[in-house]
Amino acid sequence: MSGPDHADLTRIEAYLNGVRSLKARFVQTAPDGSVTQGLALMQRPGRMRFQYDPPSPFLLVANYGVLFFHDSQLNQTTNIPLSRTPLGILLANQTSLSGEVTVTRFVRLPGQLQVSLVRTASPGEGTLTLIFADNPLSLRQWIVLDQQGKQTRVAFTNMDVGANIDSKLFDSHELTNSQGSGG
Repeated sequence: MSGPDHADLTRIEAYLNGVRSLKARFVQTAPDGSVTQGLALMQRPGRMRFQYDPPSPFLLVANYGVLFFHDSQLNQTTNIPLSRTPLGILLANQTSLSGEVTVTRFVRLPGQLQVSLVRTASPGEGTLTLIFADNPLSLRQWIVLDQQGKQTRVAFTNMDVGANIDSKLFDSHELTNSQGSGG
């Protein structure tokens, strides 16, 4: 890796570690091309919530080391250990782009940086590609490539880094109650 690449990866690592919480609108494009949107909340370590706008029946909450995906239409909740998803990399207390995480690709485009990451011990569990606007550095979207090779793209707007978020919004018991409010 070249000197400038290494310097940019160091900047990205510092940026990610500086983001302790965020609130943003998101637009998600699923592997089948369907588009949903909603409110994304993140609080490190280990907490995330994707509250999808109606009519989408989905709610995704990460907490206690588990990713909970609830479909209110089917009244079904799927639980996945956070350590088995690429998003766990992003929700760690400290993000390191070496050691337990391997950078598989780094691309510099005009005004944009893209870095693709896998877990070093289990690269087959999926790839997380983070796309940043450069100068100033800010996260704009991510792409998750899952174990089956299916790609989900999430783009962010109206991002509020450092947002004050009620930690109750990350309680998994709420999955079976209501979808709550975005506050």
